Amino acid sequence: MYDDDTIVAIATASGVGAISIIRLSGKDALAIASKITKKENFTPRLATLTKLYDVKSELIDESLVIYFQNPYSFTGQDIVEFQCHGGIALTNMILQATLAYGARLATSGEFSKRAYLNGKIDLSQAEAISKLIESKSEDGVKLLARQLKGELKEFVEEIRKDLLFILAYVEVSIDYAEEDLPKDILEQINTKLNNIEQKLLTTLEISKRREGMIDGFKVAIIGKPNVGKSSLLNKLLNFERAIVSSIAGTTRDTIEENIKVGTHIIKIVDTAGIRDASDEIEKIGIEKSKQAIEEADIVIALFDNSNFFDEEDNKINELLNASTKEKIVALNKCDLENNFDRTKLEKIDLELTISKSLAESSLKTLIDKLQQILDNNGIVSDGMTLISKHQVISVEDTLKNILQSKSILINGELEFFAHHITQALENISQITRPYENDQMLDVMFGEFCLGK
Repeated sequence: MYDDDTIVAIATASGVGAISIIRLSGKDALAIASKITKKENFTPRLATLTKLYDVKSELIDESLVIYFQNPYSFTGQDIVEFQCHGGIALTNMILQATLAYGARLATSGEFSKRAYLNGKIDLSQAEAISKLIESKSEDGVKLLARQLKGELKEFVEEIRKDLLFILAYVEVSIDYAEEDLPKDILEQINTKLNNIEQKLLTTLEISKRREGMIDGFKVAIIGKPNVGKSSLLNKLLNFERAIVSSIAGTTRDTIEENIKVGTHIIKIVDTAGIRDASDEIEKIGIEKSKQAIEEADIVIALFDNSNFFDEEDNKINELLNASTKEKIVALNKCDLENNFDRTKLEKIDLELTISKSLAESSLKTLIDKLQQILDNNGIVSDGMTLISKHQVISVEDTLKNILQSKSILINGELEFFAHHITQALENISQITRPYENDQMLDVMFGEFCLGK
């Protein structure tokens, strides 16, 4: 049980709004609420309209108060919520009243931390709560809702159950060799290991594809200087964000802005023109451009229809061909004389006219193409998705130990095999809750009736 001192925080975003929520959690939550409201009794889970008073018994507001009795609350402790009018000063006055009566300000994430420590949620659900608030797409929200419901927890529990089964049998083979063991036990272990390996590989692959659904997809605009990258960014944003000039190398750093495409919020990155530069600052900008390509989910490559295909274009083309990212290849300035050798490019997805009088059809075509790619990458179908780097590392470490254990099992080195299975158990358990050795002992003695 976590420390039961009473914490308080404003649960709604800062600013002026119709309603603000101040949340108390801990052993004195109800007592503090009674002092502020001058009411002795609250029916659990029933919204009560009542007046609120400060420590001088001066009226502050009339608001709804809801009491959640432990253990039937988010944190597993007594919780009281004040749902008051949404003024900044008013909200702070209620907060100050709770502090004056003995509450303390909650630290970041402390309500969720108490929920975890009191067994109300596991680590995967706690991470889902955090990511749900930050989600950049509607599909991401749906995916996180599934994890909040416990889908990842069930996935981890299935793998833990199989690993515990394997570890229990191996420990019995090591310590109780005289006991009768199933003749096909090695075959069962190999089957379970192969199934776990496939599940983990599939999960890592799906998670990599869906990463942008959680953190937001990133789109990098690349091309040589003066090809129209900054103009395209400005048109997508519908305001002059980037400086547009006929002087090559005007953009010397990456410029990032968020826009909404369909149901997705994406980050558009305007990069410095990629070329051989002598200016040290421009060189740094070009290196950042190459880094932006590596970090992007989608790359928009612009080429200039009015100029001849040159070595700088060739470098851009080589970068494109070497990348496995989703790509949109666009030929810009198609309203000018055609001097570009189109055969040099593997494909051309779009022909654009990006200028002060950009044709609406050109912009719409590009946005439609972006949305199509984003929608395809954002399909929420069957298959588990990891939502954080922490979860990915845990699965990768689990997979590594599974693969090592399989090669060791062939040689019959059961002690080393058991070590790697234990490590795999600890790795996968980091996603939800720590592995305890007693769990293996329960399976071992309960399954085989040992120690009689």
